Amino acid sequence: MASEIHVDDTGTRFLVTVKDGADTVDISSATSLDINFRKPDDSILNRTGSLLDDGSAVSGVMYYDTVAGDMDSAGNWKLQGKITLSSTGVFYTDIHTFKVYRNL
Repeated sequence: MASEIHVDDTGTRFLVTVKDGADTVDISSATSLDINFRKPDDSILNRTGSLLDDGSAVSGVMYYDTVAGDMDSAGNWKLQGKITLSSTGVFYTDIHTFKVYRNL
């Protein structure tokens, strides 16, 4: 398995854990799961996340698997999860930074 993300990689899974302080949030009833990527040119790539089914009802983890065209530029990227819970509102995760590398 690759330890780096490269331009044009597909099938790369991004996992986002939703927490409130140190506590994991139950997102099983979320009405929307979004993962937003900020590219090196500052444009935004919005993708719909999926609930990770790890056998736990309250894992608090959502994911997105990249498809062709997603990882289209080398450089420093950022990602942030966004969830909507009908009972309590809209919440954002911490922002995470990662690097996409050029190919030979």
